[in-house]
This record gives sequence, structure tokens and C-alpha cells, in this order.
Amino acid sequence: MVNQAINSTPRPSGNANKTAGWMARLYTYGRMIKFTHTVFALPFALVTVILVQRRYPLRIIDIGWIILAMVGARSAAMGFNRVIDAHIDGKNPRTRMREIPSGQISATAAWIFILLSAGLFLIAAAMLGRQCSFLAIPVLVILFFYSYTKRFTWLSHLFLGFAISLAPWGVWVALTKTFSGPIWLLSLALLTYIAGFDILYACQDIAFDRKVGLYSVPVRFGVRRALKISTTLHVVAFSAFAAIHPVFQMNEAYLITLIIIGLLLVIEHRIVNPDDISKVNMAFFHMNSLVSVVLFLGVAMDELIRRLA
Repeated sequence: MVNQAINSTPRPSGNANKTAGWMARLYTYGRMIKFTHTVFALPFALVTVILVQRRYPLRIIDIGWIILAMVGARSAAMGFNRVIDAHIDGKNPRTRMREIPSGQISATAAWIFILLSAGLFLIAAAMLGRQCSFLAIPVLVILFFYSYTKRFTWLSHLFLGFAISLAPWGVWVALTKTFSGPIWLLSLALLTYIAGFDILYACQDIAFDRKVGLYSVPVRFGVRRALKISTTLHVVAFSAFAAIHPVFQMNEAYLITLIIIGLLLVIEHRIVNPDDISKVNMAFFHMNSLVSVVLFLGVAMDELIRRLA
């Protein structure tokens, strides 16, 4: 009877095991590129979509291509960064357990992932029009080049901000077919917002970066001055967010959004103490993702009120 019970116990099928294996593998790749951090930039692209449709006609299918382009570009850029930095990450106690240094993903597999992600971006860009197709390669070059900047300049944080700030501008070009417009305010806000918190994030690696000869604002100026520079950049970011209100004729919902974003930025800088940077990850992962989401929700609510009025 016992043997019959054991034999009758359902066992996972081969297909179920394969599915579980693929899911685990997919999770590992998502962890390598920190896929969840897409929340930092994607809301800015979607905010641009909302602002564009107020002035230009919008095809729903283009929103899908924009999302795919964002995912493809960011995945390719992050994958490239992980491959190029693998030997550095392997020496840093904080990063040595990342997927490539720890052997969870091989360099060859990572390169295949990068090529597939870049291909997705190029296809999505081509579907958004000839201009986007022509600009896609230069954008990828800029995104990839960022990975080398910390090897020769402490301005790498600003270059990262610039690279990511291309997202709103790229969406604007894709949907309006023009290269000029007030969307530069959103790009400026994203540039300084990203650069400011990247400086905060770099503070936790100051000793290691000095040891191996990497460049950053904290290495160049010290933690205290780096935090002041970060604060200045976030003041500029907030000013750019505020300027969007009159330029795009936003309503009261956006003013509430501005207040919340300002409070989140203040809290972020209160969390990080120059004498104790152990809470950098809290500021980086929680406050920054909240800023992006709050911005999107605020602009979406502004649009909803506009339509109901």
C-alpha cells in the first residue's frame, strides 16, 4: 500500500521542470540588468506620451513600440555595462556576487542577451519612423559609451543622466516627427535627477574606486561636497519639473505632484548622512522610484481632470 501511495504521488512533468528552469533563468537575467529599475525612466517616457497627445495626433500602437524600445535599449545598455564591468565588479565586495562575476551568467550568454535586446530596440525604433531608425544606432552608442566614462572622468554621472534623458526627447521625436519643443524641460529634469542620485549611489564605493583608479564625484571632491553637488542637481531637477507647469498649462493636480516630489527629494537627502552612508540604498531604491511613479500619476491625473472638465 505504501509503495502504491508513493507511486501514485504526482511528479512534476518534464515540461513543468523546463518551464521552471526557464523562469528561473529569466529571473536571473532580469536581476542582472535590474529590470525593476526600469521604473526610473519608463514613467518619463509615458509622461511624454501624455503631453504629446495634447498637441499632436497619437496612434495607440506607437505606445507599444515606445515601451518595447525603452525595454530593449535599457536592457542592452545595462547588459553591456555588466559585461564591461565584470572584472571590476568581481573585485568589489559589494558587487562580486553579481551574475557575471559569480558565474551565474556567462559572458557569452550576456553578449547574446545584449544583441537580442539591441535588436528589439532597433526594430521598435524602425517601427516608429525613419527618423527614429536613423537615430537608433547613435543612441545605442551613447548608452554603451557611458560604461567607459568612469574610467577617465568624474563627469560620468552627468553623462549617465544625459544618456537616460534621451528617453523623453526620443519619444517626442517619434510621435511629433520634430526635433524641437518644450520637452527639453522634462529631459533636463531627468538628466539632473538621474545624475544627482547616481552621485549619492557612488558614495558607497568611494574607497574601492580610489583603490582601483575609477573616477566619480565623491572620489574627486569627497563625500560631503559630493552630497552638496547632488543637492544642487536635484534643485535644478525640481526647477525643471516646476517649469513644466506653465509651459504645458498643467492644473492643480500637477502642483500637488510637485509638492510630493519636492518632499521626496528632501527626504532622500536627509536619509544620506556624510558620516554614515549606509542608507544610500534606501534612498536610491525607494525614494527615486517613488519620484518617477509620482510624476507619472500626477501628469495622468492632470490629464484626467482636463478631460472631465
